[in-house]
Amino acid sequence: MARHTLSVLVQDVPGVLTRVSGLFSRRAFNIESLAVGNCEIDGLSRITVVVDADGDHLEQVTKQLNKLINVIKIVELDDAAVHRDHILVKVRSDASTRASVVQAVELFRATVVDVSTDAVTVEATGSLQKLHALLEVLEPFGIRELVRSGTIAVGRGGKSMTDRALSKKGE
Repeated sequence: MARHTLSVLVQDVPGVLTRVSGLFSRRAFNIESLAVGNCEIDGLSRITVVVDADGDHLEQVTKQLNKLINVIKIVELDDAAVHRDHILVKVRSDASTRASVVQAVELFRATVVDVSTDAVTVEATGSLQKLHALLEVLEPFGIRELVRSGTIAVGRGGKSMTDRALSKKGE
């Protein structure tokens, strides 16, 4: 099985996320990451789904997703696309370790967003590999809490998923 990232352009209506995720669930796919939000066109949202699946099964789900009324377009994004994740991590840190934690954070171009007497909260954005490496460096200090966004991704270059979807719809 391989990791696949799907970008799904949908109408922004109640229940569309349930219908999209339900298709994966009914096919026994484990969704590794799911992110959804408004996009550049009013009334549309983009769902980014990351799944671990073989190509044939993923193709079946993609065909079924295309049949949903509220789905406008589906694009599988390859490794060349820009993929980013976002984390907030609370790390144990007292006066004796704070400088070391901050130094590690700066090496990964992350940001300290909160400091207390016994912890530092760090915000980081980047590839999964970068974020895993950051967590490995912070682990010895003690990770107290970790929150991750789902992966978001966009294809490289000037082409837009919404341009292509809307031009085909108007034909």
